Amino acid sequence: MDIFNAIIQTLDSTIRLSVPLLLACLAGLYSERAGIFDIGLEGKMLVGAFAGAAAAAVFHSAFIGLGMAILISVAFAMVHGFASITHRGNQIVSGVAINFIAAGSTIILGQAWFQQGGRTPALGAGERFSPITLPGAEAVKDVPILGQIYSELLSGHSALVYLAFLMVPFTWWVLFRTRFGLRLRAVGENPAAVDTAGISVAWLRYRALICTGILTGVAGAYLSMAQNGGFVKDMTAGKGYIALAALIFAKWKPVNAMFACLLFGFLDALSIRLQGTPLPIIGKVPVQFMQALPYILTVILLAGFIGKAIPPRAGGVPYVKER
Repeated sequence: MDIFNAIIQTLDSTIRLSVPLLLACLAGLYSERAGIFDIGLEGKMLVGAFAGAAAAAVFHSAFIGLGMAILISVAFAMVHGFASITHRGNQIVSGVAINFIAAGSTIILGQAWFQQGGRTPALGAGERFSPITLPGAEAVKDVPILGQIYSELLSGHSALVYLAFLMVPFTWWVLFRTRFGLRLRAVGENPAAVDTAGISVAWLRYRALICTGILTGVAGAYLSMAQNGGFVKDMTAGKGYIALAALIFAKWKPVNAMFACLLFGFLDALSIRLQGTPLPIIGKVPVQFMQALPYILTVILLAGFIGKAIPPRAGGVPYVKER
């Protein structure tokens, strides 16, 4: 039973750790399916986390914080769109610039507003998203196996966790069952054909970036207002880049993206659980190695296990209207 409890706890951590990756991965899915490579997922998550925690601390409302996180992330997404769509700039350079601006501005503003070394004040009960207990979870928690799975693994997460996993079928439906999704995929493959049909390529790509901004804002809010009780410096810790890796690993498909993010979340949860634990034959492994393990395994998986990942054909290429 101790082994089963350990498995449940590890899987529970896997779900919690995979949520920001999943939201950011789906965000990148919208932009890259539309032909816009977005290295700036990390930066938009970071400003979303800061804006959400700062607004929640000032207005004492988690929902105002979530709204502000989305608003600021969408604003940064529009900056990326203005540079890469309107002015046909290099999408990689624009994304990297957004990451640098986000990393610096969150620290400067946090120190100027709250004088806590770039942190925001600790969030109270009404200022963050608390865990939700599903109906009947308390009644069945003592039931062996199934009761524990329901009460400990499925129940007890914040609303943003359930929202993240609901976004997977919703994103699949939008991309593959709606006119907007068909046009979005078409503009990432052959924007000239979309333009010939009388549809604005630029407006479609801007709408894709709005979707990206919304999801990265929710991902940032989750980090600072659900997983943690406030914003701390560089709290995204490379999650935006891992989300990009998961997107490539998933070959730009929503359901595959969910499983890829769960895999990376599991590797992260496993590395945390194994820190300081002696391993057979090897013995005690340095903490630094265990912390680096998810990133090392990410590189290994991308290098050797995904086969040929073919991105959208028009990805990263600014569209110039033919005259």
